[in-house]
Amino acid sequence: MAGSRNGATAPYGRALALLASLFFMWGFITVINNTLLPHLRSVFDLNYTQTTLIESTWFIGYLVASIPSAKLIERIGYQRALVVGLAVMTVGSLLMVPAARIPSYEVTLLALFIVACGIALLQVAANPYVAVIGPPESAESRLTLVQAFNTTGDVLAVVFGRYLILSRTSGGTTLEGTQLTYAERMADAHATQLPYLIVAGVLAVLAFAIARAKLPALSEATRRANAEERKHLSLWRHRNLVLGVVAIFVYLIAEIGVGNLFINFVSQPDIGNITHEQAAFYLTFVWGGMMVGRFAGAFIMRWIAPEKVLAAFALGAFLTMLVASLAHGQAAMYGLILVGLFHSIMFPTIFALAIRGLGPLTEEGSGLLIMAIAGGALVVVQGWLADLYGIQASFFLTAACELIVLVYALWGSKPTSALPPEEATVTA
Repeated sequence: MAGSRNGATAPYGRALALLASLFFMWGFITVINNTLLPHLRSVFDLNYTQTTLIESTWFIGYLVASIPSAKLIERIGYQRALVVGLAVMTVGSLLMVPAARIPSYEVTLLALFIVACGIALLQVAANPYVAVIGPPESAESRLTLVQAFNTTGDVLAVVFGRYLILSRTSGGTTLEGTQLTYAERMADAHATQLPYLIVAGVLAVLAFAIARAKLPALSEATRRANAEERKHLSLWRHRNLVLGVVAIFVYLIAEIGVGNLFINFVSQPDIGNITHEQAAFYLTFVWGGMMVGRFAGAFIMRWIAPEKVLAAFALGAFLTMLVASLAHGQAAMYGLILVGLFHSIMFPTIFALAIRGLGPLTEEGSGLLIMAIAGGALVVVQGWLADLYGIQASFFLTAACELIVLVYALWGSKPTSALPPEEATVTA
């Protein structure tokens, strides 16, 4: 699956530069949810379980759309699939406008579900594409580097949501627990119309740019095994893939739980005692840590085996989550902020380790890994724990997830039944 070295470097370098914009946008629109959820909790007067159910609906989109996405890519190719994914995201973003105007909790869930289906298609197409168009020995480093642009979108999304949603609403500028009048909640609901109109416009422009671009095409060897060859191959013989699905599933529970409950957590009187808008400022450091960690991780993995780097980061994440779960005041807040740095390399590194040695099964394996992102839907379990035992105690679930990733790094990531790499020639 290595990229051809005779002239392929320039085409795939240009492709990576354009694909970085895709990673940026789906990171951006995903993390807007971190400011959207506390906003909707205030508008619809939701408990933590109902609030996290919004994010669960988002990740059910990954569960539903991932395998059909892999089949669609087989039919129409990577580039057209990227355009379709962006178009679906545009439709979902536009639907957020009537959802805010009505306002409707149910229409909001539908709109976010549609956006998530579009992102699932982008994920299934773009992640393996990045992994296979260059040399296989640098796949983990390359995917981590491009994912760093995804996290750059995360950081800017928090700033965007803070100023265009939280700072313009009564719920965003008052302390946690403040009771709003019906009129204030209805006025707050309309604050999401402009942000999502802007997002829809950018997505439409990006879809047009991708449609007109000349991306390198992968050879048939990297697309899918033919029917006869496929009979003798099985995804389930690859331990690194099977356990990689588990690792991504539980990692998403950890990442999404931190992002979605961060603002409510640090706004607690015994933690930060600040408004949601002020808490969003600190949330930028969580995603900023992820951005820095990914750029640094891409460099580190050129010299240190990626599974060892993953193990070190998983151990660091576990320790910081213990601080967040057990400490008091600002110490707990800074513990939760620091976990962003340790989460940084987890998704791209697990993904690249999981598809290592899959050969012509790479596309199908990627579909399973993206489907595992549906693990983020189980953030509703953390919401339920927060309602029962308190929001701080709910982060013990996150700590347990970090330990599972550590086991994958130390043992589960070792390939079994690895197939020989194939040359993936690229053409303009």
